[in-house]
Amino acid sequence: MHIRLINPNSTASMTAQALESALRVKQRDTQVTAVNPTDTPVSIEGGADEAMAVPGMLAEIRKGEKQGVDAYVLACFDDPGLHAAREVAKGPVIGICQAGIQVAMTISRRFSIVTTLPRSIPIIEDLVCDYGADRHCRRVRSIDLPVLGLEEDPAAAERLLIREIEAAKKEDGAEAIILGCAGMSALCERLQTVTGVPVIDGVTAAIKLAEALVGAGYTTSKVSAYDYPRIKHAGVAAVA
Repeated sequence: MHIRLINPNSTASMTAQALESALRVKQRDTQVTAVNPTDTPVSIEGGADEAMAVPGMLAEIRKGEKQGVDAYVLACFDDPGLHAAREVAKGPVIGICQAGIQVAMTISRRFSIVTTLPRSIPIIEDLVCDYGADRHCRRVRSIDLPVLGLEEDPAAAERLLIREIEAAKKEDGAEAIILGCAGMSALCERLQTVTGVPVIDGVTAAIKLAEALVGAGYTTSKVSAYDYPRIKHAGVAAVA
């Protein structure tokens, strides 16, 4: 099977890091390729960035459809344009926030999410509700560090993440932690070792869910809501 990982922002180094995380967990016979648009924001931090990133992301999915890609992973924790992407794709489209939440709800009763900037908290809180996990998610926390800061100072990012994870264990009663940014995926194993709590990376969770869905023969329903977009033609102006 062929899974296409799409980073909706235009930072190639972040795409490469997400791909490295995906390659660590994929099955031997699974092909994973990664792409990112070149005309989108360098990081996605808020609704405006999301809106600017979606057209380029959909264009990458359309390319993948012509290449026979079996499933797609959207490597941004805001799950931007997820429903639109499912209209365009035949195979499963997995958002890393939804994947992380589904895994957390399977391996724990209560979990917390640790993301980058405080402005992302309400966006993620809304996604938690949309995915039916508001009873299970104790809190969405922030390390108050921009997305690009994860690459610029990874040691500082790791210290801040450890601090928030420990606080989530003590203050939230969290039994598992979801990392709320694809740029955190490289730190997942070390954070779990240091804190002693299951730490879930949405990228790897989404890759494994995509493998399972494709392996079981599931595709995106084209009945009603996720049907392919209708082809529309410009109308002819009426003549008075």
